[in-house]
Amino acid sequence: MISRISGKVIQKKEHSIILQVSGLGYEVYIPQGILKCLKTDENDMEFVTFHYYQSDPSKSIPILIGFINEVEKEFFEKFITVSGVGPKAAVKALSEPIADIARAIDAGDVKFLKSLPGIGQQRAREIVAKLQGKVGKFGLIQSMGGEVVPVETPNGFEDEAVSVLLQLQYRKPEAQQMVKKALQRNPQVNNAEELLNEVYRQTVKQ
Repeated sequence: MISRISGKVIQKKEHSIILQVSGLGYEVYIPQGILKCLKTDENDMEFVTFHYYQSDPSKSIPILIGFINEVEKEFFEKFITVSGVGPKAAVKALSEPIADIARAIDAGDVKFLKSLPGIGQQRAREIVAKLQGKVGKFGLIQSMGGEVVPVETPNGFEDEAVSVLLQLQYRKPEAQQMVKKALQRNPQVNNAEELLNEVYRQTVKQ
């Protein structure tokens, strides 16, 4: 299973790029919402990848989907848990920045969601029903990515939350302050997921 890939960009397509890795060319599909955030002037790129096999009646085709960081990949994995939304459909649907989509889900904004490619009224309602209240932390993603940030080994859930914010391009002092304020606001939080959702709610109310 390919979990990360880095190489030289030798071709750019509408929904994918071709990376040259040790003489081989790998096609990596990238949602439009993420492509918009990439530094397009760079030739060398690294992606966190979701690797799956697309099955046809006569063959099984390996597919790589690329993300700037682990957090974007995690959102994608949650998104495809919605009934009727497979990896291929999700790549097309994520045409806007993930942070905007996460905020729309959290707010129950069906109008915004049904404007995404392939997502109609009923599917938008299903997305809200399945994911509302569970994707707040993804609303913290800043649309200024472009490089994969190494994940630090956390000592506890507070450090884990800070590590995630660093992946989202926040500076360390800023991330630590955001986590500190969230804990002061809700000291009952006892895991990183809840803490990041609290950080998100904190930013929404500012």
